[in-house]
Amino acid sequence: MSSKLDQLTGWLKERKITEVECLISDLTGIARGKISPTNKFLDEKGMRLPESVLLQTVTGDYVEDDIYYELLDPADIDMFCRPDPDAVFLVPWAIEPTAQVIHDTYDKMGNPIEISPRNILKRVLKMYADKGWQPIVAPEMEFYLTKRCEDPDLPFQPPIGRSGRQETGRQSFSIDAANEFDPLFEDMYDWCEAQGLDLDTLIHEEGTAQMEINFRHGEALHLADQILVFKRTMREAALKHNVAATFMAKPMTGEPGSAMHLHQSVVDLETGRNIFSNSDGTMSQLFLHHVGGLQKYIPELLPLFAPNVNSFRRFLPDTSAPVNVEWGEENRTVGLRVPDSDPQNRRVENRLPGADANPYLAIAASLLCGYIGMVEELTPSQPVKGRGYERRNLRLPLTLEAALERMENCRQLEKYLSPKFITGYVAVKRAEQENYHRVISSWEREFLMLSV
Repeated sequence: MSSKLDQLTGWLKERKITEVECLISDLTGIARGKISPTNKFLDEKGMRLPESVLLQTVTGDYVEDDIYYELLDPADIDMFCRPDPDAVFLVPWAIEPTAQVIHDTYDKMGNPIEISPRNILKRVLKMYADKGWQPIVAPEMEFYLTKRCEDPDLPFQPPIGRSGRQETGRQSFSIDAANEFDPLFEDMYDWCEAQGLDLDTLIHEEGTAQMEINFRHGEALHLADQILVFKRTMREAALKHNVAATFMAKPMTGEPGSAMHLHQSVVDLETGRNIFSNSDGTMSQLFLHHVGGLQKYIPELLPLFAPNVNSFRRFLPDTSAPVNVEWGEENRTVGLRVPDSDPQNRRVENRLPGADANPYLAIAASLLCGYIGMVEELTPSQPVKGRGYERRNLRLPLTLEAALERMENCRQLEKYLSPKFITGYVAVKRAEQENYHRVISSWEREFLMLSV
């Protein structure tokens, strides 16, 4: 590790970095931490943050006291955050030469903090490594560009492009519609290249001013880090061009939701062979078990894929999003799609995670479901041919409340995930939900004010 820290020191000095943003991801996926002068960062080689940072809600509130003191020291002690030399990125939009360094979190005894999202993903990856396997993932991130708006009571509006006009209608895969925002995306690509992000293609998605960025396939932890950085980068590029980028799962009424589709496969660490395929190119039993695990356990872990009240609006009928965990080959109407590919590239695409999900937790959960399927030899249902939206046998929980209750009561998960993490995550989401229920919506004002 010391040699890697030496490499980090050289990297910062070579680029004349004057400030370092020291980051961790909270449960929501918000980047929290400290900004440090480079000389101070190099002297301390880490930082301390209150443990309570990991139990903050999206509004900055905290869970109820009884849960808080069950999971954390009542003295609100610090955790120790150490930089990962393999998770260092430039901040190209900063005025001064600045770097962002993602940190891992430990207690004072050096044990990984159990409720840290990055540690949860590392825990799942170790399960694979202990079997001699390595997961390979390729995320696809959907998001909307919108006009900037200071009033959260007003609906989002499509932004004005280079033509001086707002986009109207559905423009799936339109090159011209994507080119309306060329200056923005040129900055985004330049900044991502400077950061070493493994971007592949940009496409215009189905929604009005909805875009999708695909990442090249690679190692799961590195891709989760890249998504955290990409979200920050995309928002900054949009602001520079006087628009906003949102990764909400369902930001606009009547428009499709935004997903974080996850392509996943598994290779043998010794041979590099894709274990999802037999030597004759057919689907392996491990592949079918992996799909079986996704089908059985995604509904139990749904809050990690759909973490907000808004997330469940994406699963409403006729919203272009899957509403079940059926699977099928080359079928985008089911939750688990198997793309047509050669045997070495055989994979399953989990189409259920929303763009609002924490990337560490969504990737960890998706890989964990498949892992349990393989070790417990679970059998999948028959693959769906044709339209899968109406299939009701493998439906998902319909609300965040129901999903949290299901996750909390699934004792099988305690074999694989820390009970402390499950308790903490559910508590944070329930605190957010209670906060949400305190807000009176425009629908209530419009339809109930003079009618009841």
